[in-house]
Amino acid sequence: MRKLFQIIFYIQLILISILVIVLTIRGFVYAARSTNHFRPEKWYPPLLGSAASAGIVSYLWEWISFHDPSKAIKTALWCDPIPLYLLVNPRFDYATKILTVYTSFPPDKTATFVILSIITCLVYSSFLVTGIGGATATGTGLDILFIIVILLTYTWTMQVIKNMLYVTISRVRYMNFACGADMNTWIAFRDTVQHLVGRVCIGSAVVPVIGTIRGSARVMKSVVGGTDEFLFSCADCYSRVASTLITYGNRWGFVHVGVYNKGFMQASADTWGAFKTAELIPLIDSDLTGAFCFFSGVAVGSICTLVGGTWALAIHKSYATEVSIYAFFIGYFICRVALASQQACVSAYYVAYAENPQSLQFDATIPVRIQELLQRYNV
Repeated sequence: MRKLFQIIFYIQLILISILVIVLTIRGFVYAARSTNHFRPEKWYPPLLGSAASAGIVSYLWEWISFHDPSKAIKTALWCDPIPLYLLVNPRFDYATKILTVYTSFPPDKTATFVILSIITCLVYSSFLVTGIGGATATGTGLDILFIIVILLTYTWTMQVIKNMLYVTISRVRYMNFACGADMNTWIAFRDTVQHLVGRVCIGSAVVPVIGTIRGSARVMKSVVGGTDEFLFSCADCYSRVASTLITYGNRWGFVHVGVYNKGFMQASADTWGAFKTAELIPLIDSDLTGAFCFFSGVAVGSICTLVGGTWALAIHKSYATEVSIYAFFIGYFICRVALASQQACVSAYYVAYAENPQSLQFDATIPVRIQELLQRYNV
């Protein structure tokens, strides 16, 4: 399975590259006609400018979240349209401490890997933008399909880049948390590239889907409550399905993928089983690290939307909407890549703790938080 996904990933990169080149050339040829409405000189600059701003803002945000996690978390969560700040306020202290303590000593060369990942994403994003522009020039039904395909492959590729960094950093941090050993980050990255690409590709395709299903199930169950027996039954059934799926596809599985070279589904099942044994599931469910990374992506995507959309409005109003949408995608994914190292550090700590809670390598942060949750819910 891993070989198949690895082959599919590389083939789609080649095919998309060919498609983008063809669309770009065709778009410029078509734009050269005097009767054509498409103006490359007014379509590309706002989008490429927003992509550049995505790289700059993402790196700055990653730096801020390292040095002042409390302000970073509060700012990111304010991006939610509902008053999430008020709803999750009791969890701020724990989330801040987790990010502060367990990411304060990142693996060697982490900043280098983050910068290289951001640059890679910028180059790839800019390349695909040229193809989207070429498809926009003609705007036929087939071109719309091409744009959708480009965006889908872009999503998967960005997830793969993010998770390659995630696997590398989480492996190094796991070795430190579990064994007190310092592993060379370059060696970990080399092993990831040489041996784990297929597994990362599988996880990158599975985790976003299962995460969306589980998130929607939790929202549905909380909204339905016990007001209607039929709806409650449906929500409960959906929640059970989501809980089963998360066992075989979760982001914590990437830690075991890197450390033990396991298949992704087996790694996910093992890490989730360790969480259950250590009774960490309530803690995992209440952790804000994932929400912080998500809303950080939304925040950076929104900034890029403002940059690209405002620029487009100033020079060609009809391009503003589509430029804003593409700018948001680019900003969101580049920010998620930039924050992958921090999320990896936290995940590595959770997994290492779940496997050996009595180890002297760990402080009292997690046990204290578990006691707080038990007292709050009277369990």
